[in-house]
Amino acid sequence: MAAARSASSTTAKNGRVAQRLSFAKISDTVEVPDLLALQTESFEWLVGSKVWKKRVAAAKAAGETIVSDRSGLQEIFQEISPIEDSGETMQLSFSNPYLEDEKYSLDECKER
Repeated sequence: MAAARSASSTTAKNGRVAQRLSFAKISDTVEVPDLLALQTESFEWLVGSKVWKKRVAAAKAAGETIVSDRSGLQEIFQEISPIEDSGETMQLSFSNPYLEDEKYSLDECKER
């Protein structure tokens, strides 16, 4: 018995329509996660961007209690701080990390 072939089309967020041919015996297709959005959200959490802070505030306003209000850099710095020398005479600790606004726009950086 030959495998049945079925075609389906899916529309991506960018508006493109992709045709898929399926030779599977199960007709259900698995939705492909938006990997770029996942990576972007992860980076926003790491640097503690304004977008991430708004998302945290909205989640807390909705009553979610599991949401952490510390960014990835804050968590990392808290984990490794303080750093002490072998003689324990000096100590380096990180507190209140932040990133300043960019000095040049994306277009200016591309020109340089």
